[in-house]
Amino acid sequence: MSGKPAARQGDMTQYGGSIVQGSAGVRIGAPTGVACSVCPGGVTSGHPVNPLLGAKVLPGETDIALPAPLPFILSRTYSSYRTKTPAPVGSLGPGWKMPADIRLQLRDNTLILSDNGGRRLYFEHLYPGEDGYSRSESLWLVRGGVAKLDEGHRLAALWQALPEELRLSPLRYLATNSPQGPWWLLGWCERVPEADEVLPAPLPPYRVLTGLVDRFGRTQTLHREAAGEFSGEITGVTDGAGRHFRLVLTTQAQRAEEARQQASSGGTEPSAFPDTLPGYTEYGRDNGIRLSAVWLTHDPEYPDNLPAAPLVRYGWTPRGELAAVYDRSNTQVRSFTYDDKYRGRMVAHRHTGRPEIRYRYDRDGRVTEQLNPAGLSYTYQYEKDRITITDSLDRREVLHTQGEGGLKRVVKKEHADGSVTQSQFDAVGRLKAQTDAAGRTTEYSPDVVTGLITRITTPDGRASAFYYNHHSQLTSATGPDGLELRREYDESGRLIQETAHNGDITRYRYDNPHSDFPCATEDATGSRKTMTWSRYGQLLSFTDCSGYVTRYDHDRLGQMTAVHREKGLSQYRAYDSRGQLIAVKDMQGHEMRYEYNAAGDLTAVIAPDGSRNGTQYDAWGKAIRTTQGGLTRNMEYDAAGRVIRLTSENGSHTTFRYDVLDRLIQETGFDGRTQRYHHDLTGKLIRSEDEGLVTHWHYDEADRLTHRTVKGETAERWRYDERGWLSGMKLGDTPLVDFTRDRLHRETLRGFGRYELTTAYTPAGQLQRQHLNSLQYDRDYTWNDNCELIRISSPRQTRSYSYSDSGRLTGVHTTAANLDIRIPYATDPAGNRLPDPELHPDSTLSMWPDNRIARDAHYLYRYDRHGRLTEKTDLIPEGVIRTDDERTHRYHYDSQHRLVHYTRTQYAEPLVESRYLYDPLGRRVAKRVWRRERDLTGWMSLSRKPEVTWYGWDGDRLTTIQNDRTRIQTIYQPGSFTPLIRVETATGELAKTQRRSLADALQQSGGEDGGSVVFPPVLVQMLDRLESEILADRVSEESRRWLASCGLTVAQMQSQMDPVYTPARKIHLYHCDH
Repeated sequence: MSGKPAARQGDMTQYGGSIVQGSAGVRIGAPTGVACSVCPGGVTSGHPVNPLLGAKVLPGETDIALPAPLPFILSRTYSSYRTKTPAPVGSLGPGWKMPADIRLQLRDNTLILSDNGGRRLYFEHLYPGEDGYSRSESLWLVRGGVAKLDEGHRLAALWQALPEELRLSPLRYLATNSPQGPWWLLGWCERVPEADEVLPAPLPPYRVLTGLVDRFGRTQTLHREAAGEFSGEITGVTDGAGRHFRLVLTTQAQRAEEARQQASSGGTEPSAFPDTLPGYTEYGRDNGIRLSAVWLTHDPEYPDNLPAAPLVRYGWTPRGELAAVYDRSNTQVRSFTYDDKYRGRMVAHRHTGRPEIRYRYDRDGRVTEQLNPAGLSYTYQYEKDRITITDSLDRREVLHTQGEGGLKRVVKKEHADGSVTQSQFDAVGRLKAQTDAAGRTTEYSPDVVTGLITRITTPDGRASAFYYNHHSQLTSATGPDGLELRREYDESGRLIQETAHNGDITRYRYDNPHSDFPCATEDATGSRKTMTWSRYGQLLSFTDCSGYVTRYDHDRLGQMTAVHREKGLSQYRAYDSRGQLIAVKDMQGHEMRYEYNAAGDLTAVIAPDGSRNGTQYDAWGKAIRTTQGGLTRNMEYDAAGRVIRLTSENGSHTTFRYDVLDRLIQETGFDGRTQRYHHDLTGKLIRSEDEGLVTHWHYDEADRLTHRTVKGETAERWRYDERGWLSGMKLGDTPLVDFTRDRLHRETLRGFGRYELTTAYTPAGQLQRQHLNSLQYDRDYTWNDNCELIRISSPRQTRSYSYSDSGRLTGVHTTAANLDIRIPYATDPAGNRLPDPELHPDSTLSMWPDNRIARDAHYLYRYDRHGRLTEKTDLIPEGVIRTDDERTHRYHYDSQHRLVHYTRTQYAEPLVESRYLYDPLGRRVAKRVWRRERDLTGWMSLSRKPEVTWYGWDGDRLTTIQNDRTRIQTIYQPGSFTPLIRVETATGELAKTQRRSLADALQQSGGEDGGSVVFPPVLVQMLDRLESEILADRVSEESRRWLASCGLTVAQMQSQMDPVYTPARKIHLYHCDH
């Protein structure tokens, strides 16, 4: 049992002949390629620890990543876990490893693929052209020696992307984790032979990573020293775009000398820094060579503009342990501390500007404590097949495991609330099923060879299916609703067509056979967009479906520095030496600036007028205070990082409480109102309480909300079972509105009957002017440097607007021929309206502590315990004699906080009464109003017959209002709540539009005796379609043939149709006052 193809090249047959063609698609089911330990970055806890290994881990910290095909990405991972077969220590010191550290050991009958952390994959011996596959790691290992792989092999196309010399060399091995690549080339380091060495020198019994090749034949090359003290070490990298990086290495003796020189120049005593290191550590053999810096030494696009400093620099302890990481600005961004006794065992680390996290270990080298001075700390207890994790809030989780080595998995997890979830895995460690805390199981079906999920079955039996091509690319996905997503690819594996669930097709075009970036896309409407890309894979230009171009500029480090749009609109961006965005400037010189703290948190945004908005953070980078225009909001967090208290600008508070699984269970608002929440075992909200108002939430087996009950009564139930830009509208055959747009798709001309509205914009893209051929409606708009609207001018009047430092409207000044009025808007720090200071100069009110207005210049307000307005009464000023003539408005609500009843009274007599109806989505659908009037006896009382108004909706947009006199319909701009057109139709006119359908007319007079008949549904459907085609004056050939087969003509059928009455309508265009 080897995990190889079932019949492989080189195997002997019963009669002595060798097999020359293996069956690459059928594999023997042995666990070849199983790792000796689980992945350190798998299951993690806290900051972070892998409890399955008992190891302190730091998965994937990236120091360099410049954009490019096959980019050089320098990333570090750390694990304190010590394998039974440690590998040599790499250039980042003990415990650390890089992707380039992989090594293949060649044994007599075994191949061992390992990283420098000691984690190993075992494969059987391979013949030339043969491959081994690790199901648990989804990784192929292939030996060179053949020009082609079997055409049925998953890697056949990727194999042909390799240079012929690599494919034909049986001395080279190649690995990949995807049929899309890239290949990892495992070869040997060319070296200068010794003077007395017998030539040719034999190759070493191992292979190291020498480069990568992608599916387009692009390469990344790792340059290793051929001679000297760094022989065999990587000292240079050339990425897929032709950039060259130099890796500066140092020996222990060189670092010791440097330390002595620094101490001497600084006038301090040199620290104990030995010239040599022990040749062996718990993490493997150690030659003492370390990476000290990485420089960019060649850039094809910027050959004369290379960085004057290294892209990254590393600092080291006297024992050769990684102590610090410095970014390209020479700012220290990471620091690490290690155990005094065990070299390479990390006991503390920190990010610059963040607290230091410390760790303690047991005698077996497993982490037992994780100590966080500004957050949650954890303890770990290890037993056989069981790990207990307890945090500093005394919440406990228990992980139950099965399997050994690389197949060790968590099969059961006891959560802090006592609930239990379980997982099942197949023989190679792939997930097969998960059972949630409610005992419901979701099943996963992985492909037996690739491990790709082919089917997911939810607890209610519904299934989703996934299909892949021979290169493991998704070709079809069908959901439980039966809707299908489809994808097609070209020979290079690039996406060329995607069919969405609704049938819309998007196509992708490529103009470069060696690039995976599309040059054009075409959507379901036929609109085409084109793109151009740099050699580094950055977007340079985007041309939309109208042919208008947006261009992008980038700097040598891949940061976008400018965006150039049509009409000369450009925006420029500046960055500091750390790569943080510090300024954005437009063509008018308006500049927004940004400031950061040492940890990289955004601390200030400075507007073009110099106003400053600031944010302060706690030790973990969570915002605790925001200041805008002198107004401050505060946030407080608990040890778990959950918001527990919000303080508004008024000083009022909202508090929050959580359960042990971090779910919100109680919220007490600024007004003192308390809401509570209850969840089921799987985390779904099942009950909410709002000051005695109880709501229950009910779900089906698929966790979909089915109904909601309020106070025990069902509130509602749920049942489950073109592009673009607006270019015109029609009402029947009459054009209503026509639009003309500029190169940025902004509206510049709107035609409405005999009216035309033209619109102009500022260079910054703001609305500047609107002109109607009826001059009285012209508008000019003025903005300040902070992009705030400060003036609207028209022939009749001008309105000016003023703002506070926090951006709130403080006043409106209106001037006209006989008008000059200023309306101030006074607010408390939280934004609640205060009495007009000009009309009420004696008012001492400065804030509403609970964010509810109790009184203003005109009314007194009262609220219920839910915070709903229940009463509004005329305010009688002090000194005025009361005559009990004040009017009182009363408001009544249903259990879902919807207004259902309103009354207005005076002298204890009702003046108006209204009642309201809603649909299940909470939208008002009807209103009934009774008004006070004189009856036949002369008495004043409420009318017996109410005025009824009905409302129609399109989503959340009100589209229809109808009463017994008229119907008003509103048309909105697509995707917005901005009204375009109002259509008014008298109710009497609507009645004249009632007509029979063609099918109804024929059925009512279709009998032989002149009586009615009943047509089958199919015939009714055909007649309805024919009628719609006749009304649209587009009768299809199919309908004409059908009529001819019946001996009928279109004209005959049209004569049977009732005439269409077009009602008289009043149509209003909403001009510039949106």
